[in-house]
Amino acid sequence: MADKSDNSADSARIGVDIGGTFTDVVLERGEARYTAKLLTTPRAPEQGVRQGIEAVLADSGVAPGAVSIVIHGTTLATNALIERKGVKTALVTTEGFRDSIEMGSESRFEQYDIYMEKPVPLVPRRRRFPVAERLNASGEAILALDEAAVGALGERMKTLGVESVAIGFLHSYVNPAHERRAHEILAAALPEVSFTLSSEVAPEMREYERFSTACANAYVQPIMARYLRNLEQDLTAQGFSCPLYVMLSGGGVTDVETAIRFPIRLVESGPVGGAVFSSHVAAECGLSQVLSFDMGGTTAKICVINDSKPQTERSFEVARAHRFLKGSGLPLRIPVIEMVEIGAGGGSIAHLDQLDRIIVGPESAGAEPGPACYGQGGAEPTVTDADVVLGRIDPEAFSGGQLTLDVAAAETALAGGLGEALSLKAPMAALGLSEVVDENMASAARVHAIEIGATLAERTMIAFGGAAPLHAARLAEKLEIDRIIVPQSAAVGSAIGFLRAPVAYQVVRSAYQRLSEFDAETVNAVLETMQEEAAAVVARGAPGAATEESRVAFMRYLGQGHEVAVSLPARRWNPDDRATIRAAFEAAYEATFGRIIPTLDLEIVSWSVQVSARGAAVSVASAPAPAPAPEPYGHRAVLDPATGETVQAAAYRREALTPGARVAGPAIIVEDDTSTIVSPLFDASVNALGYLVLERRDHGETTREKTS
Repeated sequence: MADKSDNSADSARIGVDIGGTFTDVVLERGEARYTAKLLTTPRAPEQGVRQGIEAVLADSGVAPGAVSIVIHGTTLATNALIERKGVKTALVTTEGFRDSIEMGSESRFEQYDIYMEKPVPLVPRRRRFPVAERLNASGEAILALDEAAVGALGERMKTLGVESVAIGFLHSYVNPAHERRAHEILAAALPEVSFTLSSEVAPEMREYERFSTACANAYVQPIMARYLRNLEQDLTAQGFSCPLYVMLSGGGVTDVETAIRFPIRLVESGPVGGAVFSSHVAAECGLSQVLSFDMGGTTAKICVINDSKPQTERSFEVARAHRFLKGSGLPLRIPVIEMVEIGAGGGSIAHLDQLDRIIVGPESAGAEPGPACYGQGGAEPTVTDADVVLGRIDPEAFSGGQLTLDVAAAETALAGGLGEALSLKAPMAALGLSEVVDENMASAARVHAIEIGATLAERTMIAFGGAAPLHAARLAEKLEIDRIIVPQSAAVGSAIGFLRAPVAYQVVRSAYQRLSEFDAETVNAVLETMQEEAAAVVARGAPGAATEESRVAFMRYLGQGHEVAVSLPARRWNPDDRATIRAAFEAAYEATFGRIIPTLDLEIVSWSVQVSARGAAVSVASAPAPAPAPEPYGHRAVLDPATGETVQAAAYRREALTPGARVAGPAIIVEDDTSTIVSPLFDASVNALGYLVLERRDHGETTREKTS
């Protein structure tokens, strides 16, 4: 095909998501979409990327030069932190604060466990170097930086083989002068070493979180720099001339230069693409309250979305010592879409605990060796093995027929791993495994909803990822959700989400003030600087694009220890705006806690400014005219988890169902990369966008209505 890169109408866009089990690649060109789903190549992730890109280019007939952008999400930074496979890192900090990243906040995530183990710092004590310097909380120097002491650290770091340095001084978020000067001195002595300044990566108060974020950024920075540079070179070698963008944890995409400078902002970049995808689907369908359900090969992710916007946070924990216990991981101060992630994917391994209870995950069979049914040497029972034995997956049609599943191997794994100990045959062992993993996800969703003050029953579930459509109906039954949407190309939803995300960048900075002493000019100066920083990043990624700005103040009542996020208009402030700011705070506080404290003064702790390239408006799809459903191409015996009985489910190919068609459950709707299970409680229809809509048939008229 001829190179048409000079014709914008012919340009194509590619999204690439590397997961723990599968690598997903999506190419969109106009209204056409081409997808590839391949097993991830853990030893060389770029190999799977290359194969996936070659596949979608071949299917579409698009030449590399006709691609206008490649957007990538990766778990490489996350994996390096979890597996402790980063580079040898040092920390330079204020004298007296050498052990702050080890002491943490001195809180206990397990109050009564005398054997509790806290996460080990990324930088051991022998590579933490204190130097004399001191700023007060206003940023005024009360002890000058000992430049000679900083200079002497160069040789010590060379001896230790340090590859990356984090610099974190007390109160540097107010005045970064000492950090910048230390960087100048050390960079001259260590030209091959990378540097992270806490005043740049997380310019907020609370030194433990700020230092922890700086250390984590430094720990993965050389790895991510090499990976992204190699990926750029690989794309160039394939004939691509377009820019490479990277998905950020906050929901936007950015250029490679920013990603290399702040790789810690790529943590959760893959799952975040799924939340962006759900938000776009919600807008297309005119839905205001949505539960995003993403279940892939390794994990399941659940996110609450209101008014087409996912919940966001400015902190995140990575590498938790106890997967589900808040406080057991390394804190990061980064903008992130708030979601709960649990070890419940298609490859999650099941075993029995000491009480012979079925436990599923968080360990995963991954891509190598994969579930037993893949026939690649896996022998332990997994969620995918259970789905095969339960009749939910057609072993001949899995992955578009590229991989024929071994049903006998799945039955052997379930019978041996669970069945023998529990005196169950393979189908009942599979049912037990499936019910446990579905209840794990339901419990995680309930807890998450309680933590953020949300309800679930009235929401529409948007299910995507290779395994989500298989489990969505049962999960909806447990959560009492009445409607499920399975979009087109659901199995590669996160990669599609990358193509829906705006070029955006968020800056968060501490700028403490009491509202009673509100200094509008100082605040305006801080916000303008933040806006310029964010706008510069966006301008590199989307030159000439119209932008929009959003601002959030993190506020609390005087004397409180934690803040609430308060959305405020993006404009200049004046002293008379105190009442406006207070009213906005009280509305946010009451929505969260159900009350306000009318006479107490307020504190503004930090500000957030996000600049985004403005995208096209999303139109809400109209209802399609009724259309006849085709005859099923066959029937499959499926074990119903609610009754334990086998039912005959009509099987349909998804592409045979046109908008307006409706089929009654139980049914299986099969496509190349996944299958949607329509339980006996639900009917399925196809909306104008080609999305499957599963709706509960009988409200309150069946004994299964409240099954949990």
